[in-house]
Amino acid sequence: MFFYTSKILWWLVTPSNVLVGLVAVGALLLPSRLAGLGRGCVTLGAIGLLVAGLSPLGIWLARPLENRFPLQSQDMPAPSGIVVLGGSIEQMTTAARGGQVAVVTAASRITEAVALARRYPQARLVFTGGSDAVFSGDELDEAEAARTLFIQLGIAPERITIERESRNTFENAVFTRRMIDPKPGERWVLVTSAWHMPRAIGLFRAAGFAVSAYPVDFETRNTDRELWQPITPVSRGLDLVDRMTHEWLGLLAYGLSGRSAALFPAP
Repeated sequence: MFFYTSKILWWLVTPSNVLVGLVAVGALLLPSRLAGLGRGCVTLGAIGLLVAGLSPLGIWLARPLENRFPLQSQDMPAPSGIVVLGGSIEQMTTAARGGQVAVVTAASRITEAVALARRYPQARLVFTGGSDAVFSGDELDEAEAARTLFIQLGIAPERITIERESRNTFENAVFTRRMIDPKPGERWVLVTSAWHMPRAIGLFRAAGFAVSAYPVDFETRNTDRELWQPITPVSRGLDLVDRMTHEWLGLLAYGLSGRSAALFPAP
């Protein structure tokens, strides 16, 4: 129930959806007796779209998330295993295009995991992620697509473990912990987007799976200039605001519900 409720609520409160909805409702009200309210809705929605799309608002939201966990050094201790979170494969396009794996902007979750697996040839490689669609069929299988891509990129099949039942990060943590059953003394690294790492770490800790953060897929450059420079194109600004708002709300929801180890997990 939590999965479906979160999906529906997020669609309703996605910033770009709300702002476009304001413009649409306002336009419908303009020919009516509520024309004044309509003009207000159109104006508010238009200003909101400009601010979210052009201003560095998305950067401001992303920076605290991405800077929460530091980059791992190249000479870090050899891990027993590498856990890669899903979200890097476009499932519907992959299924529709005959199984050729289509990756999205979070593709560095896959590429960095492969680089790690090559650097540490004794480490297990675990991918966790099923279908995150509310309505989906058996053809949507991100984990199997990831296995195919790992093998194509040169990882031996016997090193790969996939967890295909999870639909969100909470289930990633719980199901992977249950499947792997990590032993005392083992060192596991978690590969996911830097902006997603605080929420992921909190959930894995709450599930009893101690992992070391290996952040990838950065959206910010950590410079002073990006804090005031306009974002172009506007679509990138809107996308950043949407995704980072989702991340902050996810941290709040999981923290308040007791599913995470902390509201804002730290190293």
